[in-house]
Amino acid sequence: MVLIRKILTHWTTAFVTLFVLTYIGLQDFSGKEILRLKSFDYLLANEEVTPSQDVTIITIDEEAIEKYGQWPWPRDTLANLIVELRQAETGVIVMPILFSESDRFGHDETFCEALGYGTVIAQVGTTQKRTSNPVPRGVAKIGNPLDFLYEWSGMVGPTPKLANCTQGVGVINTAPEVDGVVRRVPLLMKIGDEVYPNMAIETIRVAVGDPSYQVKADDFGVTAIRVPAYTTINTDANARIWLRWNKQFNTISAASQDFSSAAGTTVIIALTAEGLSSVVATPTGEKYDYVVSANSLQTILDGESIKRFDSLLELMLAFFVGCVIIVVCRYTPYWSIALLLGVGTIGGLNYTSIAFDSLVLFDITWILLTAFVVGFHSTFLRFILEFRLKQQIRKQFEKYLDPRQVAILVKDPSKLKLGGERKEMSFLFMDIVGFTPISEHYKNKDDPEGLVEVINDYLNRMSKIVLDNGGTIDKYMGDCIMAFWNAPLDCPNHAEMAVKTAIECAEETDKIKTEFKERGLPDINIGSGVNTGTCIVGNMGSEMRLDYSVIGDAVNLAARLEATTRNYKDENGKVTPLLYSSFTHEKLENIQSVEVDKIKVKGKKELITIYKPI
Repeated sequence: MVLIRKILTHWTTAFVTLFVLTYIGLQDFSGKEILRLKSFDYLLANEEVTPSQDVTIITIDEEAIEKYGQWPWPRDTLANLIVELRQAETGVIVMPILFSESDRFGHDETFCEALGYGTVIAQVGTTQKRTSNPVPRGVAKIGNPLDFLYEWSGMVGPTPKLANCTQGVGVINTAPEVDGVVRRVPLLMKIGDEVYPNMAIETIRVAVGDPSYQVKADDFGVTAIRVPAYTTINTDANARIWLRWNKQFNTISAASQDFSSAAGTTVIIALTAEGLSSVVATPTGEKYDYVVSANSLQTILDGESIKRFDSLLELMLAFFVGCVIIVVCRYTPYWSIALLLGVGTIGGLNYTSIAFDSLVLFDITWILLTAFVVGFHSTFLRFILEFRLKQQIRKQFEKYLDPRQVAILVKDPSKLKLGGERKEMSFLFMDIVGFTPISEHYKNKDDPEGLVEVINDYLNRMSKIVLDNGGTIDKYMGDCIMAFWNAPLDCPNHAEMAVKTAIECAEETDKIKTEFKERGLPDINIGSGVNTGTCIVGNMGSEMRLDYSVIGDAVNLAARLEATTRNYKDENGKVTPLLYSSFTHEKLENIQSVEVDKIKVKGKKELITIYKPI
């Protein structure tokens, strides 16, 4: 148990938390992915919106339904719309509408003729193994991309007649993320070994007149898709691109008589009337599915591919930030921790924005989460450590120090060194001279309780004087008190305070003598010895019990001086109440002294000069 407590310190437990978070981060679980994606949404949704110069939306809206009748229209109506758009000199005409059945009005031939004018129609991937008239597209492979492509179980395409008439057939399905929001679309998908293009990239292929695609892959996934006559499109490992939502598209109702504003643009004929179009979730809110098609195309046309920052590097950065937080929490004040987290958050968000300006999605969420979790844990552990230390200080010193001194130590534990340290200090030993007659008095009266009461009263009064003068009571030995100065709190004039305390205790003893005389108790005197010197002070003892105490030759000399007081009496036979060494005498500035004697002390070769106050 002791070993565990030594190992699981404030320091190590914080690092354990950090390693656990790092391990969790490596798993890349769905919750982390959602958190990351939501942070990207913030960036994507806050781009400045500008008008599109490349894409126009022709809406089959309520006005168009009122003009041409209930949907689905006869296909000669759609053919006429295509012709009108061609007359307006539009570019490729895109119809994200599935024509999987023949026209019930028998106008497929007319519609087929219109489709020959640079059009792209839809096919739909299914999660069931239902394959009907799929239209795959040839792909030149560099590497092995098939293992990384988004896969559908089945595909439903247009009727063979229409598929042969049109120049392009593209998949219109969206591919929502784990939280159901559409942020990325796969440009190429597969069923088995057949590759199917997304409608956006199929539109590009039709526009430049290329028959197929080139796909490059390495061991980690797809790296790029190329339309040879167009350009290279950088994708993620699954052939997906991040959509941008920063364009406002020109919208014209299909009921309009003027399509001139669509000249030179790619046209998307979209179902927008109530009940005809489905809604998808996007980073900027719910939008009709045709908006996804438009933004997919626009993202490719802009040629500004959004890339993802290396997730492993993000995790390494999170680990580094966690280490910094642990060190900061260990050695700095609490306010600096909050400041660091605040500055780090602001700096991280700014960096994320800068990264996005460079078309790089940088995930700061796990870094911030690591910083806050580790920061909170480290701060909490530090608080517990400090709380325990303060409780230890209070428990250890409240009986031996003035409460004001204890409060100082509790407020600032750094003033206390609980380990042993070498320090110059002053020591006081104080004992009752004449204790035996008092003891015999109460023994004869068979009143041991009375003796205890007298001793406790004496010790309380002497102890108060010691504490009031900034001393630390080391221990009680019967009727003897041992105290010291200059630890645990510094006391620059420790010698003078020790002597002053002994003088005040002698004066208080005179008052006690008067009280004893009134009570018929034997006369008592006090003997005190003070010495100044260097010793070792700190926690001493065993793992089961520790005491804050002092050891050293300077302590022993103070004890011997106290015993020596009995050898020096005045003309009235009164014992000298106080003797102190020359080492103490040298430190006194405000107390006048007189030399008493030079004595030899056990364990000392040289003579010790002793003094008393005048």
